[in-house]
Amino acid sequence: MSTTVNFLTKENTKTQQHQLSKLLQAIQSKIIGQHLLIEYMLVGLLADGHLLIEGMPGLAKTRSAKAIADGIEADFHRIQFTPDLLPSDLIGTEIYIHEKSQFIFRQGPLFNHILLADEINRAPAKVQSALLEAMEEKQVTVGHKSHPLPELYMVIATQNPIEQEGTYNLPEAQLDRFMMHLEVDYPNHQEELLIVELDEKRQHKQETSSVPVTTKEDILHARHEVSKVFIADNLKNYVVSLAAATRHPDKYDRELARWLATGVSPRATIAMIRCAKALAWLRGEEYVTPQHIHHIAPPILRHRIAPSFEAEADGISRNAIISKLLEVVAIP
Repeated sequence: MSTTVNFLTKENTKTQQHQLSKLLQAIQSKIIGQHLLIEYMLVGLLADGHLLIEGMPGLAKTRSAKAIADGIEADFHRIQFTPDLLPSDLIGTEIYIHEKSQFIFRQGPLFNHILLADEINRAPAKVQSALLEAMEEKQVTVGHKSHPLPELYMVIATQNPIEQEGTYNLPEAQLDRFMMHLEVDYPNHQEELLIVELDEKRQHKQETSSVPVTTKEDILHARHEVSKVFIADNLKNYVVSLAAATRHPDKYDRELARWLATGVSPRATIAMIRCAKALAWLRGEEYVTPQHIHHIAPPILRHRIAPSFEAEADGISRNAIISKLLEVVAIP
C-alpha cells in the first residue's frame, strides 16, 4: 500500500513539475529576452519569498509579474509608489457605516496574492513600515486588530537604478526581507527584433496562444514538494560557509576582506537553501547540486552584502564580490 502511495505521490509531483514547466515556457515565449527573470520569479513564488527587481523602465517587469499572476489564477495589483503615498493607501481603512452604527474595514491593495510595488524606493518611511509588516508577518494591523493576508502572497518590488530625485534608500531591515534582488538588462539585438515582431502580431491580433493555467492550490502543494527536495549535508555546510565568509572574509581571502564591510544574516542562508531546492524542483531534478547554489547565490546575496569604501573607490561591483566569494569558498 505504501509503495502505491509513494508511486502516486511521485506521479503527482512529476505532473506538477510539468505544469509549471509549461507555464514557464509559455510566459518566456510571450516576454522576449527575460527568461532568467521569469524563472527566478517562479523560484521566488515556490520558495515563498518576495522579490526586488532593479532595471530601467520598459523592460517587461510589470508584464512578467502580471503574466505569472494570470498563469496561476491569482489576484494581481500594481501600485505606483510616490512620495505622497499613505499607509492607508496600501492597507485600506475603516469606514463608518451610519446605518449599522459601526466601522467596517475596507481592504486595500495589499490584500492581493501578487502585489507589484512599482518604484518602491519613492515611498516614505511610514509606507515602508506598513509594507514591512505585510512582507514579514503576512498580516496588516489597523487600530488594535490584525488582518491576515492570503496564504499565497508575494511582493514584487521594482526600483530604477539611475533616478535619484524623490527617492528614499530602502532600510537594510526591509532589504533583508526580500528573498532575491534581480537585475534586468536590455535585450540583445535579436531579442529586440523578436519583441518588434511580437508587438506587430498583437496589433493585428494574431497572437492566439494562451498561457496554460495552473492554480493557487497547485502552487501551495508544489511548495510542500519543494521542501522535500534532497540537499546533502556537505552542501548545507557549503551554504553556511558562504554566509560565514561574508562576515569574516579575512579567514578566506585578503582581497575579499578588503572589499566587504558587512556580511549577510542567517536569512540569506535559509533563502539560498530554499531557492536552490525550488530551482532544482522547477528544472525537474530530484536533488540540489553545487550548480544550483552557484546560480541562486548572486540574487540572494547581492542586496545583503555591503561593499567597503575601498571596493567602491576601486569600482568593484557587488557581483564581482560575489564571484570572488564563490571562488574562494570551497565545497566540503
